[in-house]
Amino acid sequence: MSMNNIGRPTNIDGVANDMTSTSTVTGNKALMLKEALIFESGSSDRCGVDIAPAPETESRLGGLVRDADIGLPGLSEPETVRHYTRLSRQNYGIDLGFFPLGSCTMKHNPRLNEKMARLPGFADIHPMQPVHTVQGALGVINELAVWLIKLTGMHGVAMTPKAGAHGELCGILCIKAALEARGEDRKIILVPESAHGTNPASAAFAGFTVEDIPANADGRVDLAALKARLGPDVAGVMITNPNTCGLFERDMKAISDAVHEAGGYVYCDGANFNAIVGRVRPGDLGIDAMHINLHKTFSTPHGGGGPGSGPVVLSEALSPFGPLPFTERYEDGHITLVEEETCGERHPHSIGRMTAFHGQMGMFTRALTYILSHGADGLRQVAEDAVLNANYVLRSMEDLLDAPFASAGPCMHEALFSDKDFAEGFSTLDLAKGLIDEGFHPMTVYFPLVVHGAMLVEPTETESKAAIDEFIMAFRSVVERAKAGDEALHGAPYHAPLRRLDETLAARKPVLAWSEPDVTAEAAE
Repeated sequence: MSMNNIGRPTNIDGVANDMTSTSTVTGNKALMLKEALIFESGSSDRCGVDIAPAPETESRLGGLVRDADIGLPGLSEPETVRHYTRLSRQNYGIDLGFFPLGSCTMKHNPRLNEKMARLPGFADIHPMQPVHTVQGALGVINELAVWLIKLTGMHGVAMTPKAGAHGELCGILCIKAALEARGEDRKIILVPESAHGTNPASAAFAGFTVEDIPANADGRVDLAALKARLGPDVAGVMITNPNTCGLFERDMKAISDAVHEAGGYVYCDGANFNAIVGRVRPGDLGIDAMHINLHKTFSTPHGGGGPGSGPVVLSEALSPFGPLPFTERYEDGHITLVEEETCGERHPHSIGRMTAFHGQMGMFTRALTYILSHGADGLRQVAEDAVLNANYVLRSMEDLLDAPFASAGPCMHEALFSDKDFAEGFSTLDLAKGLIDEGFHPMTVYFPLVVHGAMLVEPTETESKAAIDEFIMAFRSVVERAKAGDEALHGAPYHAPLRRLDETLAARKPVLAWSEPDVTAEAAE
């Protein structure tokens, strides 16, 4: 079998065969079993275990007594265990293989982090406990806050935002409060084309009008266009650095100086901080606010693996407007929470609470464990290795695949490609589906929007050269097929639990709730 046919069923002539090993009876593919919904696997009129009839007793439920069948499927223990085990085999995760999603930093989560997060003093506490009973947990929050301030060169930090976009909103609200304190009503937030898509959404949600700033030929912010738009109506700029093209904004200090001179503030999307942690302090670049995705930079589970966390570091100009609560350590080592009832005159301009309580304790514990186990020098190496791996991918593919900004200098954490040289009728989606048959989760596709048919690959620092080489070999194989017009790619994936779905229909008319089998669903699977 040739390299181009790896992972594809072939007939005796070596031609791709659209017929797979899928059973026409069960839908199974060898040991990859087609799994029905649990509601379709059992019957609601029976129970999975034998239970003696309950004795007649007087009900105390009143009008809350159930008058219809509960509707849950009756399954035995083996049926239940097999159902969830089979589902787990269909779920791709970082513990199974390489996860090249660009701009997501899907890296290995050290098990030490998990062990620390499960310690009783962290895992079992309640947010309503008295402060004197949770000094250890508050100590973790406080020490992590100190590290984040040192690593970014900023003045203060808001720990409570629950994710990146939540952190963006926090920073923008602080900017809004600072402008109001100056008696100014600026309505415009400038967002470069190379910024993350959540940036304009956060600004709009906070009541601002968003205007785009174009990118230059090198994939970076057009500084001249930015300066030309600055004025008394501009509240600030939201910039992603490193940006979504995988490039460091070399004019960042000049951008900050121009915005400050015009009376605005600079928000930096820190989702890509993993590429510069230990190497660059955003505070030195004139940043006023920046969220940090703990689940990306400091290796805590995210996506389907757990909640995110997005602390926001603030400049001296914005720190007075940061949200409550925050921790405060006294000389005797005692830590307290500064909240509405206790802030007094020390924090009169706060924007208030972003969350009900104090943030994501599990994420804080994992992040601090990661930081302490690496140390300052180890965190610097994290950034260096992440950038090295991304550039290795870029230079290994640029001879075969269009890399729009390969000549703009080294990339940072991710390599960006386009589908420019594919055969007519073939797209980035075909390549992504073909990679599934090669055993790899696809990279981020069609983002950023500034590149047609974008493919964004972020290998992170935790992948070995051997693992990246394996990915590159498969990547090149599928690219060669797309350029050669291999029609079999249009049918990929062949070996996934399900074949290619109608993604447009699935996005616009998703079926999110189970219904009785006799009800016809019109949406995609």
